[in-house]
Amino acid sequence: MIQVLLVDDDPLVRSGLRLMLRGAPDVEVVAEAADGAEVAALVAEYSPDVVLMDIRMPGMDGLAATEALRARSPNSPRSSIQRTFHPPEVLVLTTFNTDEYVLRALRAGAAGFVLKDTPPQEIVAAVRKVVAGEPVLSPAVTQQLIAQVSEGTGGRETRAERARAQLALLGDREREVAVAVGQGKTNAEVAAELYMSVPTVKTHVSRILAKLDLNNRVQIALVVYDAGAAL
Repeated sequence: MIQVLLVDDDPLVRSGLRLMLRGAPDVEVVAEAADGAEVAALVAEYSPDVVLMDIRMPGMDGLAATEALRARSPNSPRSSIQRTFHPPEVLVLTTFNTDEYVLRALRAGAAGFVLKDTPPQEIVAAVRKVVAGEPVLSPAVTQQLIAQVSEGTGGRETRAERARAQLALLGDREREVAVAVGQGKTNAEVAAELYMSVPTVKTHVSRILAKLDLNNRVQIALVVYDAGAAL
């Protein structure tokens, strides 16, 4: 069973999501929260596989809660907890797909996002995908998000320089895999394009995540876009 934690300040939204997910035979809602401040304790108690998180909430919002969950700094208060269990994947709930908060959440380590008016079967599919380590947003949506976030040129240039330096840490085949991931390709598609087996692709992806200190494929895609390497 895929265990899910629901986080939304609107009880009606939580109720609708709970009913929707209960219709899936392989998904179980183990807990609910109305504020991001409740997430850490519930994750420690229930160890969910996925947190379905509203991005805008009073108190601690979904962005701050995502950053806290996905933080990997040795100085983080949760670093001692991280050694005992893997942090859950975070799926962001939002109303608009160009929300600046969404891009910030993706950079913080969220695995993707779903719109609140997404059909039920697609939300269930998104939950399954993140558990399987698959992308849940297209490269076009990622590029749209990046393009519509209002940031200074200096910030973009700094990110580009940092991203190019990160990609320089990779071997040639790792870089090819990273660019393919940035283009939104699945493991099977990457394997076919680069003439390697799917297990080899998965090994390369794992090495990329470790070398660049990233959490998931979405963050690989963001690095590729920042570096201008998504051809």
